[in-house]
Amino acid sequence: MGAPSSSRFRRPKAGEDERSPNLFVANCGPAVGVSYEAIGSVFSAFGDVKGIYAADDSGARVIVSYFDEGSAQAAFNSLHSRPCPDLANRFLHIRYSVLEDSPATRHITSSVPVSLVASELNIPGLFLFHDFVSAKEEEELLAAVDSRPWNNLSKRRVQHYGYEFCYDIRNVNTKQCLGELPSFVSSIVERVSSFPNLDDSTSVALDQLTVNEYPPGVGLSPHIDTHSAFEGLIFSLSLAGPCIMEFRRYLEGSWLPNSTPGMNMAVENPDDYSSVLRRAIYLPPRSMLLLSGEARYAWNHYIPHHKIDMVNDTVIRRASRRVSFTFRKVLADANFLNIVILKSKGGWFSHSKLHDRTFNDMV
Repeated sequence: MGAPSSSRFRRPKAGEDERSPNLFVANCGPAVGVSYEAIGSVFSAFGDVKGIYAADDSGARVIVSYFDEGSAQAAFNSLHSRPCPDLANRFLHIRYSVLEDSPATRHITSSVPVSLVASELNIPGLFLFHDFVSAKEEEELLAAVDSRPWNNLSKRRVQHYGYEFCYDIRNVNTKQCLGELPSFVSSIVERVSSFPNLDDSTSVALDQLTVNEYPPGVGLSPHIDTHSAFEGLIFSLSLAGPCIMEFRRYLEGSWLPNSTPGMNMAVENPDDYSSVLRRAIYLPPRSMLLLSGEARYAWNHYIPHHKIDMVNDTVIRRASRRVSFTFRKVLADANFLNIVILKSKGGWFSHSKLHDRTFNDMV
């Protein structure tokens, strides 16, 4: 169940009647092994339940909403700070919660206009292809990854093919190949090689795939994919659900933190907009995004941690999941910075085998 649209729950303010038909229940939810069905079964014993909603992204706190205050009060008096036998004797911590009507875009007041096509962003090297796969292909790709084991990160699940991206060192170990890319993406890889926006001299030999599953409200912090791990083309296929991707270029070199080769180029203060160019694009399901050239090396890409996105005055709620297939080519020697993009009067250009430069020397 999801939270009601255009609304959120909060604590009662001073002077307000504390009692409410809505209860905030902690130590309760899928993350602690308690299903919504089990929660509904327990709380419906005290009255008709209007809905059960995730209180936040933790998976361990929920909102139980009744049709009347009396039912909520009965549940509160019976269950608060007591072990619940029907929920594995978990101690439930409960307080009243108030449903507050608010603009659906309250959390994205600092957002930028969202484009539907890449050309409007005026970022060289950025391309978006709608309906890159069919609905049937999307279904088959999702079934293929769901039949295989997922690795759990703190807020999302991942799968790696070809080479594993090691999040602790922000790099790949080229000596530990996981094998060829799986057969269920063969047609995708073949289709990518015929992209109309690639130079004739560009060789597309993708050998690394990362599959990410994002639940609602989970995104990505601003970053640039590791220079020393991957070559210059990044392909990302969006499946199952939409999202907004924002691009940020930090001026005067502020997008380059003090870091060492091999580290992802993330930004220490991503919400300081004083010296940043910002663009945003809507990524619908089944679309393919290509990052190359300046878009790949000079712009951080970022998925806001939202459950609701605003696209051209239309409120779009994130789906129950979004799955991305990100295809890359691993550098032959990921211990060195083999491709660097330098800024000059002529613009951005590729420079190979520049081993003696640090990230702070690039721009």
